[in-house]
Amino acid sequence: MEQLEGKKVYLIPLSMQELRGGNYIDWLNDKEVCKYNSHGDVKYTYEDAVTYINELSNNASKIVYAVYSRNDKVHIGNISLQKIDKKNRNAEVALLFGEIFYWNKGCATEALQLLIEKGKKIGLHRLYFGTHMENVAMQKVGEKLNFQKEGLLIEAQFKNGIYNHVYIYGLII
Repeated sequence: MEQLEGKKVYLIPLSMQELRGGNYIDWLNDKEVCKYNSHGDVKYTYEDAVTYINELSNNASKIVYAVYSRNDKVHIGNISLQKIDKKNRNAEVALLFGEIFYWNKGCATEALQLLIEKGKKIGLHRLYFGTHMENVAMQKVGEKLNFQKEGLLIEAQFKNGIYNHVYIYGLII
């Protein structure tokens, strides 16, 4: 996988490098960072991260990038194409931005735009994501990039002891 370049961020393949000296593992245990995603319910460990990163090299259905701030070269998040379906030429996108200082600065939008371009390059036709109905920030990122709200999954996510609705967004690329 090649490095993807933007004005605010650049993306490199997620590797063991992101476990050295950064906050990657802490993000997955942070209640604010994980407020709307599937992480944070059980403690995420260094060993969990090593296993995940090692499994990526043998997984053709997933491409994961570490997102770095171009200005200060800080690892601020991860973004991925997952559940890559070569027959139907679609994939799910997932974002995790753990460095709160970089929220609301256009970094997630630019990273997702770079991922959309990667999807086109590898021959995908459609990208999609699901997000907690209260995750307005993710909805705005998707809408800025022309993702369309396709539906609502009723009580599809169990988080913080309650069932939550999930919006599904899609984009033909």
